[in-house]
Order: sequence, then C-alpha cells, then structure tokens
Amino acid sequence: MELIEFIRESIKEDVGPGDYSSMSCISASAKSKARLLVKDDGIIAGVELAMLIMQEIDSELEITVLINDGSVVKKGDIVFTVSGKSLSILKAERLLLNCMQRMSGIATTTTAYVEKIKHTSARILDTRKTTPLNRYIEKWAVRIGGGHNHRFGLYDMIMIKDNHVDFAGGIAAAINAANRFLSENNLSIPIEIETRSIAEVEQVLQTGKVQRIMLDNFNPEVMRDAVSIINHRYETEASGGIILDNVAAYAETGVDYISIGALTHSVRSLDLSLKAFK
Repeated sequence: MELIEFIRESIKEDVGPGDYSSMSCISASAKSKARLLVKDDGIIAGVELAMLIMQEIDSELEITVLINDGSVVKKGDIVFTVSGKSLSILKAERLLLNCMQRMSGIATTTTAYVEKIKHTSARILDTRKTTPLNRYIEKWAVRIGGGHNHRFGLYDMIMIKDNHVDFAGGIAAAINAANRFLSENNLSIPIEIETRSIAEVEQVLQTGKVQRIMLDNFNPEVMRDAVSIINHRYETEASGGIILDNVAAYAETGVDYISIGALTHSVRSLDLSLKAFK
C-alpha cells in the first residue's frame, strides 16, 4: 500500500491536471511502442516498480520484460518494451525513468561494494541517508544490488549515537535508560550503540544489554582489536570513512556489518531512456 501511494502521489506531482504537452499534439486514440534503452554499464533496478507505475497509469498497456531487476546490463541493452496508448506511455515516461535511473545507480554502487568484500563474511548495509519520501525504493535498490537494509527509520531500532550518549550522561546511563524505555512501553526492538574508542567499547561490554556495537571512525587496525575484544558477544558494525578503496580492509577485520551512507546519498544515476520504435 505504501508503494502504491508513492506511485500515485508521484504521478500527481508530475502530471497535475494533465500532460498538456502530449495532449496538445497527439490523438487520444493513438497507439505506439517504446523500449527502455540502457546507455550505461551497470546493474538494472526498478523494473518491477516501472511495471507498477505503468499499470497504475493504464492497465491496458502491454509490457514485455527482457531483463530483470538485479541483472548486469551494458550500453545498448533493451530492458523492456511497452505498447498501448501513446498518451499513457508518455505520461509514465519521466516517473519510471527517474525511479529506475536512481535505483539502478544505487544497485550498481551497492554491487561494487559487495563484490569487494565477497571473500569475507561481512555484509554491506545502507543507512537513513536517503531522499525524503523515497526511502522505500532506495532501500529496495540496495537489496537488488546485493546489500542489506539497516533500520528503516527511527522506530524499528534504538540506535544510541554519540549525542545520545553525551546528553544522557554516559554510555551506561544511555543503555540503561533505553532498556527501561523498552520495558515501560512493551517494545521489542534491538538496541545498537555507537562507540568512538576502545575505551568506549569496554564500557559497553561492562554494561551489556545491547544487540550490536557500532565502531565509528575506527581505522582497520583498531577495528580488528575491537572486534577481537568483543569476541562475538555482540554483533559488530563498522561505520565512518569507509569507501570502495578501503572497504575490503574493514571487512577483513572480522566485523559483521559495514554501513555505507554513500550507497544512497551520493550515487550517480544510471543513464536510461525510453524511446519509441516501429
């Protein structure tokens, strides 16, 4: 339902009272064919979403999928063809391209990170650094690219970060307060806490009552020490300063998860176009 609402609101934003450009020069009864062309090499994502967009606009559009989500694509590939009313195809064009180009860029970037660490057991996570109101589809694209989703929002995990620790009066105070809150509100969600040094890791271990420890802005050498100290008692997550060139070094420390904000906040969209054909 959330996805359909996103599609409807996006159509409303783009079309408004009508696609006057198309309506002014194309007959309402005209029919055409179009195909989605790939103009970049990468990972395709958003095909399933594009189908939903076109069906929402016109259930009579006929769509033939040639390449599925998650597939490797290269310049010149045709992902799908669509035939039906010309006005319907044109109405869907910009929205499906905007979504697919963004999603494919995210999937392509995610796959690059996943490939770098495939020789380890670490898993790549996204973050909440997403485009407002586009989080669902951007996190979907991360999964298509082989990554995993971190918490979806502020409500499905307690993540105690540096400001929480400082405002609460320390690590033990913050953890104890979080557990008390969960008990008082009859909530069952995991607790993760961010640490900034080995000393803070040791404070967390003394307190316990969390499910995951984030190791924030540690270099690989210090992270290896932290992972060893934690010794599988809690899940571990690396975060901060991690890029494609050094992600393997972090994964090789034995950390369980590596969160990468760049998967969604600074990717380059994959170049795609929807073109008419006979």
